Amino acid sequence: MAKRYTDEFRRDAVRIAISSGLTRPQVSSDLGVGLSTLNKWVQKHQHEDLMSGPHDDVEKENTRLRKELRLVREEREVLKKAAIFFAGQSQ
Repeated sequence: MAKRYTDEFRRDAVRIAISSGLTRPQVSSDLGVGLSTLNKWVQKHQHEDLMSGPHDDVEKENTRLRKELRLVREEREVLKKAAIFFAGQSQ
Protein backbone atom coordinates (compact mmCIF):
# COMPACT_ATOMS: atom_id res chain seq x y z
CA MET A 1 0.00 0.00 0.00
CA ALA A 2 1.35 3.40 -0.96
CA LYS A 3 2.24 5.84 1.78
CA ARG A 4 -0.16 8.81 2.07
CA TYR A 5 1.10 12.32 2.81
CA THR A 6 -0.93 15.29 3.98
CA ASP A 7 -1.22 18.39 1.82
CA GLU A 8 0.62 20.33 4.53
CA PHE A 9 3.53 17.88 4.40
CA ARG A 10 3.66 18.16 0.60
CA ARG A 11 3.65 21.98 0.72
CA ASP A 12 6.40 21.98 3.34
CA ALA A 13 8.44 19.50 1.32
CA VAL A 14 8.12 21.67 -1.80
CA ARG A 15 9.07 24.78 0.17
CA ILE A 16 12.14 23.03 1.57
CA ALA A 17 13.11 21.64 -1.83
CA ILE A 18 12.88 25.08 -3.44
CA SER A 19 14.28 27.35 -0.77
CA SER A 20 16.61 25.37 1.50
CA GLY A 21 19.67 25.33 -0.73
CA LEU A 22 19.84 21.55 -0.40
CA THR A 23 19.79 19.27 -3.40
CA ARG A 24 16.55 17.47 -4.12
CA PRO A 25 18.12 14.06 -3.42
CA GLN A 26 19.21 15.38 0.00
CA VAL A 27 15.73 16.75 0.74
CA SER A 28 14.00 13.58 -0.42
CA SER A 29 16.32 11.46 1.72
CA ASP A 30 15.89 13.71 4.77
CA LEU A 31 12.10 13.60 4.46
CA GLY A 32 11.89 9.91 3.59
CA VAL A 33 10.19 10.63 0.28
CA GLY A 34 11.16 9.21 -3.08
CA LEU A 35 13.03 11.61 -5.35
CA SER A 36 10.54 11.16 -8.18
CA THR A 37 7.68 11.84 -5.77
CA LEU A 38 9.31 15.03 -4.54
CA ASN A 39 9.98 16.16 -8.12
CA LYS A 40 6.30 15.59 -9.01
CA TRP A 41 5.20 17.65 -6.01
CA VAL A 42 7.55 20.47 -6.96
CA GLN A 43 6.31 20.48 -10.56
CA LYS A 44 2.69 20.49 -9.42
CA HIS A 45 3.11 23.20 -6.79
CA GLN A 46 5.83 25.40 -8.29
CA HIS A 47 3.35 28.08 -9.31
CA GLU A 48 1.54 28.24 -5.99
CA ASP A 49 2.37 30.91 -3.46
CA LEU A 50 4.12 28.80 -0.85
CA MET A 51 3.89 31.57 1.72
CA SER A 52 0.15 31.92 1.38
CA GLY A 53 -1.78 31.30 4.51
CA PRO A 54 -1.74 32.75 7.98
CA HIS A 55 0.62 35.71 7.65
CA ASP A 56 -0.45 36.93 11.09
CA ASP A 57 1.12 33.84 12.61
CA VAL A 58 4.38 34.56 10.82
CA GLU A 59 4.38 38.16 12.04
CA LYS A 60 3.65 37.09 15.61
CA GLU A 61 6.45 34.54 15.48
CA ASN A 62 8.86 37.12 14.06
CA THR A 63 7.97 39.54 16.85
CA ARG A 64 8.47 36.83 19.47
CA LEU A 65 11.81 35.83 17.98
CA ARG A 66 13.02 39.45 17.87
CA LYS A 67 12.22 39.85 21.57
CA GLU A 68 13.94 36.58 22.38
CA LEU A 69 16.99 37.58 20.34
CA ARG A 70 17.20 40.94 22.12
CA LEU A 71 17.03 39.18 25.50
CA VAL A 72 19.72 36.66 24.53
CA ARG A 73 22.00 39.45 23.33
CA GLU A 74 21.52 41.32 26.60
CA GLU A 75 22.27 38.16 28.57
CA ARG A 76 25.39 37.57 26.50
CA GLU A 77 26.65 41.08 27.25
CA VAL A 78 26.09 40.56 30.98
CA LEU A 79 27.96 37.25 30.85
CA LYS A 80 30.85 38.83 28.93
CA LYS A 81 31.17 41.54 31.59
CA ALA A 82 30.97 38.96 34.38
CA ALA A 83 33.66 36.84 32.74
CA ILE A 84 35.96 39.87 32.47
CA PHE A 85 35.24 40.82 36.07
CA PHE A 86 35.95 37.34 37.45
CA ALA A 87 39.02 36.92 35.25
CA GLY A 88 40.41 40.13 36.79
CA GLN A 89 39.73 38.95 40.34
CA SER A 90 41.59 35.68 39.92
CA GLN A 91 44.86 37.40 39.06
